[in-house]
Amino acid sequence: MRKAIVAGKFYPADPHTLRKELDYCFKDNIFDTKPGIMGAVVPHAGYIYSGRVAAYSYAVMPAADTYIIFGPNHTGYGSPIAVSADTWSTPFGNVETDREIVKKLAGSIIDQDELAHRFEHSVEVQIPFLQYRFNHNFRILPICMGMQDEDSAIEVGMEIAKVIRGTGRKAVIIASSDFTHYQPAHVAESNDRYLIKAILDMNVDEFYNRLYTKDISACGFGPIAATITATKELGATKAKLLKYATSGEITGDNSAVVGYASLIFE
Repeated sequence: MRKAIVAGKFYPADPHTLRKELDYCFKDNIFDTKPGIMGAVVPHAGYIYSGRVAAYSYAVMPAADTYIIFGPNHTGYGSPIAVSADTWSTPFGNVETDREIVKKLAGSIIDQDELAHRFEHSVEVQIPFLQYRFNHNFRILPICMGMQDEDSAIEVGMEIAKVIRGTGRKAVIIASSDFTHYQPAHVAESNDRYLIKAILDMNVDEFYNRLYTKDISACGFGPIAATITATKELGATKAKLLKYATSGEITGDNSAVVGYASLIFE
């Protein structure tokens, strides 16, 4: 069992309080499912900071058999690219992993390894959004990426596209990433929108070029690139930015902010 390790920190540990927090996150959105959505980029900070941005993607996300969640490895523990097969627990209850897909990934660049996930928050914070949004019995495929170079991200994306086709799953792929960290708000937004343009073009090469040229501190760049790769391989042809904001809009301090964006791939 992978227990919730940031409940009470990034989001409320009490299920009733958590539901109220998510009610607030979605207050600017109505649920308007778009069946053609194949992937999304969402932030993973504390809900008070980035939850309302993440809600823009979750409000339009369709129901699926499996939600594949790519997150960066902030801790350094475990395998460089690791999938979890554990049951995941949140204040809303348990969610099973898609163990059939886990088995089909054996021998690929993606190792089965629980240590990489044990203390990592980037995947965990997405699960209560899915539980809040969907009542059906979905599964998740949590993948933690410590190795985020372009070649590895593309290989991960291609591998996931292959197993989705092979299993016939209705799947949505989620990249968990914040954008610029601890820069003045005007610098963060300028750099982030420069990087987001490459995401909107679904151009992985240009995405890495822009990331390195501006030295942009987006923590989940590998998950974003893997999601672009997989969704394109599965037929997505366009991306859309739904919301951009910074932590300064919550704290009132624009001297050193974190950037957050919500995007979808169709």
